[in-house]
Amino acid sequence: MTLFLRAALLLLALLYLAIGTGFLIAPEQLGETFGVAAAGAKGLASMRADFTGFFWLLGGALGWGALRQSGGALLVGAFLAATALAGRGLSLLLDGNYDGALQPMVVEALTVLLALAGMRAFGRKA
Repeated sequence: MTLFLRAALLLLALLYLAIGTGFLIAPEQLGETFGVAAAGAKGLASMRADFTGFFWLLGGALGWGALRQSGGALLVGAFLAATALAGRGLSLLLDGNYDGALQPMVVEALTVLLALAGMRAFGRKA
């Protein structure tokens, strides 16, 4: 079970690190995929900084937690993914549904569940 958790968390970590890198290198293209458009240099800078930071921190926390069996790092990842999931849920209530809305929510919910399962399995050490 521990090996499965570590592997699943590492795969998610690689996914999130790749998304963050995509926002760093090609924010306009990846932003279009996410339904976000940049308004000039200021918008591109915000996308590079904010999206890259979020996804790298999430991926880094999951990867560190999986490799070092660190429940503390996984708790950081769980909080980040849960915050994103809550924001998407609120947006569905306030803004309405859109095509493909559930897919990222499923990935974020899976991230939260796997991170919490890993935290439980590995303990709360940093």
